[in-house]
Amino acid sequence: MATILVVEDNLQNVKLARLVLERERHTVLEAHDGETGIALAREVLPDLVLMDVQMPGMDGLAAVRALRADPATAGMKVLALTALAMKGDAERVLAAGCDAYLAKPFQYRELIGVVARLLS
Repeated sequence: MATILVVEDNLQNVKLARLVLERERHTVLEAHDGETGIALAREVLPDLVLMDVQMPGMDGLAAVRALRADPATAGMKVLALTALAMKGDAERVLAAGCDAYLAKPFQYRELIGVVARLLS
């Protein structure tokens, strides 16, 4: 299966993502802030990054822009996970370079479906 990096500052959300993804036999790595997520993505080159948008310090959209600016990680698939669910938020997230957007709280089947689509 795939190696998936979860960049999320909320430990409960990390646990949930890990549980769901490991049930699907994916290898899950985690980072708890944008800077660490970028460094780990560059080092490991995961198949997919699940990126929280709202984090202290470097937010997820800035982290995605940094990944897109680096030739080594520019083509990496990124799924934004965010509590931002207002009109226009999805467009803003996708315009920042994310490949897909999933609003929190999400259903685990939704996550599995979007991950499978991005990995295919």
